[in-house]
Amino acid sequence: MKYKVLLANTSQLVRITVDKYKSWKVWKVEFADGRIAMLFKAGNEWMQRNEDFLESATIKTIGQYIDSLIAQKVLIA
Repeated sequence: MKYKVLLANTSQLVRITVDKYKSWKVWKVEFADGRIAMLFKAGNEWMQRNEDFLESATIKTIGQYIDSLIAQKVLIA
């Protein structure tokens, strides 16, 4: 499903899907330009794969947004 997220003072449309990688639950974030990042949560901290490109502030913002979707039961954890 596509969601509008405020990143770097601009609203961007991103597609967020839940997937499983090995034994980890991961969230695949696809941007409008086709770039894809995989995020996962370790404790309270959101992280990305080594090969992904997001800055820490962006990871935190998207992670908080995913947490809010989970709390609203829009996205299944």
